[in-house]
Amino acid sequence: MRKTILSGSVVLALVVPAPPANADSTLHRYAKDTWRSMAAMVEPATGLPSDKVTGDLKTRAKVTSPTNIGTYVWSTLTARDLRLISGHDAAARIGRVLTALERLERNAPTGQFYNWYDPATLQLVRTWPETGDPVRLFASSVDNGWLATALMMVRNATPQYAARANRLLTSMNFTSYYDPAARPDAGTGLLRGGFWPEPPDGCHVESDYAGTGTTVYSTCHHYGAPAETRIGQYVGIALGQIPRESYFGPYRTFPDNGCDFGWQDQKPVGSWKKHLGVNVWEGTYGYRGMRFVPNWGGSMFEALMPDLVVPEAAWAPRSWGRNHPIFVRAQIEHGLNEAEYGYWGFSPSNDPHGGYREYGVDPLGMDTPGYTSDRERTSTDPGYEGCRPAQPEPAAYGDGVVTPHASFLALPYAKDAALDNLAKLRRDFDAYGPGGFYDAIAVRSGVVSKWYLALDQGMVMAALGNVLAEGNLHRYFAGSGVEAKLRPVMRLEEWDVRGNGEAIE
Repeated sequence: MRKTILSGSVVLALVVPAPPANADSTLHRYAKDTWRSMAAMVEPATGLPSDKVTGDLKTRAKVTSPTNIGTYVWSTLTARDLRLISGHDAAARIGRVLTALERLERNAPTGQFYNWYDPATLQLVRTWPETGDPVRLFASSVDNGWLATALMMVRNATPQYAARANRLLTSMNFTSYYDPAARPDAGTGLLRGGFWPEPPDGCHVESDYAGTGTTVYSTCHHYGAPAETRIGQYVGIALGQIPRESYFGPYRTFPDNGCDFGWQDQKPVGSWKKHLGVNVWEGTYGYRGMRFVPNWGGSMFEALMPDLVVPEAAWAPRSWGRNHPIFVRAQIEHGLNEAEYGYWGFSPSNDPHGGYREYGVDPLGMDTPGYTSDRERTSTDPGYEGCRPAQPEPAAYGDGVVTPHASFLALPYAKDAALDNLAKLRRDFDAYGPGGFYDAIAVRSGVVSKWYLALDQGMVMAALGNVLAEGNLHRYFAGSGVEAKLRPVMRLEEWDVRGNGEAIE
């Protein structure tokens, strides 16, 4: 609800969260507990979060990343807006983060942060703490994108730090990832995954896209599919650093062009369209009566993490706004009816049996091997007519791995189903601890990964803020002219996606 107050001759409209009721009281309780895990990750010496913390909230990892820092900042804003902490506490936390960011060593010519830092000392991580393996310095367009979104929010959510956040933000040059010649067939470019300041052992491309006079060594791959990697593109366009036409560079699906793209998971249905002079193949895949635009691996966070920050459903109602609810519906269909796990929500997470792994729903991704929903890597292959034969459907699925953060991502599109799924996970497994839901559950063996990850808990906090605080993070991101740069571009497309045979309006 909105509360209007007078300050001199200025009228201020403050957004005050309405008192929780019914299902929202459950979500408030989840937010309170999830925030406890985020707060437990913070290194007292610097105010930066670690990558993860054990389920008892006592032992933090010894590394952090730009993404971890970004998710902690927006979680702090959400905790403030939900009155889990005071405004003074939130401001103090954000101020310490900005001070730490100002001290971190970056790639000086481009202003990009590297992937791994020690949250206790603020030094670059050059040796992996757990194994002793060397760590090559690397700047990621995705990790820097997530940090940049948090700085964009601070500009509008904490006025006392707006100038400092903006200085950090505008010093980050996302042109350093943008290859303008990546899609000559379309008339636009693509972002590369990132760059190393020194030549790596594997495949790399010498580049200086930002025109700094300093050569860096970019990844050979571009980000050419509609996955979570689109966040760097949103930020680059919003900052005026890369052309708005580049929004149409990533493939919605790869086109049906003989067998040139016959390796993709299935034969798409679609047509060529032109937006802002860019040729776009607007294709869709099919799954159990639905048609949708896939992402790379078929996971929930690839589909919906950017939607936590950029109000995609509102700004692109005929494309993302149609696709997101169908993608959620397809994940539910797989978990409950195809694989018959009894639960759903598949996304990269800690593996309950050790390590970290990508999980997803194979037929919802463009990659032929795809991310699978079980530890046994049970996959499907519908084939590609004239190029690759179909393979038999799986006889059964194995030990499915469900991550709770996927249900929170689904809240705007299937609130009742998400709440029910979470309730069943709490009821049937030891899946909930002092910091909220643990990271992942292997639903047939019952093994639980009792860790809290900054990335995954940060997604939970962002989703809860947008649901319970009237889209708080969407508002903070959209300010300072960002909406005016992104929304007119995003609204142009109209995807022919369908749920159970019916077009989604």
